[in-house]
Amino acid sequence: MVRNTSNSIICLDSAFATTKLLVTEKPPGLQIFPPNLRRRGQGGLRTRGYYKTNHQDKALITVITVVYNGKAYLEETISSVLNLTYDNIEYIIIDGDSTDGTIDLIKEYDDCIDYWVSEPDRGLYDAMNKGWSVANVESAILFLGAGDRILKLPADCAKLKDCRVIYGQVQLGPSRIFKSRVNLQLKFANTLHHQALLIPKVLHVAPPFDTDYKLYADFDFNQRMLKRGTDFHYDNEFLTFAMPGGASQFYSLEAYQIAKKNFGKIFGVIAYLFFVYQIFARIVKSNLSVSMVL
Repeated sequence: MVRNTSNSIICLDSAFATTKLLVTEKPPGLQIFPPNLRRRGQGGLRTRGYYKTNHQDKALITVITVVYNGKAYLEETISSVLNLTYDNIEYIIIDGDSTDGTIDLIKEYDDCIDYWVSEPDRGLYDAMNKGWSVANVESAILFLGAGDRILKLPADCAKLKDCRVIYGQVQLGPSRIFKSRVNLQLKFANTLHHQALLIPKVLHVAPPFDTDYKLYADFDFNQRMLKRGTDFHYDNEFLTFAMPGGASQFYSLEAYQIAKKNFGKIFGVIAYLFFVYQIFARIVKSNLSVSMVL
């Protein structure tokens, strides 16, 4: 699914990763959302007739940021995407009807964002599904929240064209490194963080997140990819930063339900025990911190 458009490449601004490899021919199936009376706004390069596509020597990467009242942290995320040295980046922002000035901030970068929309949604995973639905089907998708940053993309993005999922490491806060892994543990714990996970959309063209899950729908999707034999490739150059906290810090019995559904009751029980262990570990760590202060 590689299209050669070398004779019609447009560079609007050589300073940004998102404004170099543009084409004016709309890729098949690419869309923007239909009119919505509750929408606060939409915009971006796509609404002005500029698009992204795969190139023979550059796989297309789509970065999606879903945000709600995140103005305080969003700009550093936008900057981390625009300042990448890799220049075939499609950037999409899905805003959930923010009221804190987030929309005004997004508008300041309208000339560098491929597509953005601000309107009410039904929560985190509904917003992520919306972003997935408008991403170019030829791209590999990565999700960043407000405050998250891409520090370094994979060394060899060409592997994305082989329909491989590429994963890397995530820096959590100032010093902790989360080492992503794909092994037996993924059957009972979410060992992959979406901030360092590039997934070719052709592996699951329809929006992939089950919105019945409020905290772990990404864990469910990761397990479903593992179950179907998806080819995962680790790249030690791939490094991102994630804001500490977030919904997934609260260990939920959803993990038990998801593991049981995807891999059976035994793994469901293991997921539950792991959930209990995480709660216990947090209590012990908190008590130790208090003791050290006293």
